[in-house]
Amino acid sequence: MAHSPGNDGRHADFEALRERAVALRRAGLSLRQIRDELKVFNNDLLNRLVHGEPPPDWTKRPNAKDDLRERARELRRQGFTYDRIQMELGCSKSSISLWVRDLPKPERRTPEEASAIARKGWEERLRVRDEERRRTKEQAARAVGPLSGRELFLIGVGLYWAEGAKDKPYDRREIVTFVNSDPGMIEVFLAWLDLLGVAREQLRFMVLIHESADVPAAERYWADLVGADPSAFNKTGLKRHNPRTVRKNTGEGYRGCLVIKVLKGADLYRRIEGSWYGIVEAAREIDQPNRT
Repeated sequence: MAHSPGNDGRHADFEALRERAVALRRAGLSLRQIRDELKVFNNDLLNRLVHGEPPPDWTKRPNAKDDLRERARELRRQGFTYDRIQMELGCSKSSISLWVRDLPKPERRTPEEASAIARKGWEERLRVRDEERRRTKEQAARAVGPLSGRELFLIGVGLYWAEGAKDKPYDRREIVTFVNSDPGMIEVFLAWLDLLGVAREQLRFMVLIHESADVPAAERYWADLVGADPSAFNKTGLKRHNPRTVRKNTGEGYRGCLVIKVLKGADLYRRIEGSWYGIVEAAREIDQPNRT
């Protein structure tokens, strides 16, 4: 039976697409990243395109049952009973018995000894949890990779619409003012303004902070972070201290918030608002496989 030209064309298209998908897979991209890059939203087709190519190491998750088994054996060596291991890990006694049956039974301990062992176990569990938290964050950070100008632009629009001042129908104020206490948010926002060609001379800054804090230290911190001359800073806004209020944001790490205002920013504000509406509309049009 002869091949039809249409079949040959579709086969060639598939092979070309597969070649791109395999290259992306070998470059360390996840299935979701390959999907977004190639605009292939059919999961079956996507899996066929990368068939035979192993996933990158950073996408692999540890086997949860293996982790539980090792943790159960560790607790048994520390003298934990089946009941306590079950309470700690939430797994069945039958599974615990299979995992630790080759280990000796724990000796009877005094309440003080049992308490010390429990405390040590809790400290170890916290250490493991902190390590898992750190590893997950590092993997997520590496997965982001470099940002394109378009990606930074879209991030900045979303960032501003979440944290910046917005115009209201009953209060027309087309101004660009951004307030945040997170240094990373401030740095991303300034990088976004640089991308849009907003000169630093157009910016004015102001520190907002409780009067009971180390105000001069906070002013120096924000000035160093944004690299601005003191003349670019307006007078610091002080919030009166209420001794009856129990605040968590205290100590050396508390530096208040930084306000960034763009002078003559009405046109920029309109562009931000219009871009945000464009993002919302584009999100509505995404062809998501699970959407009914």
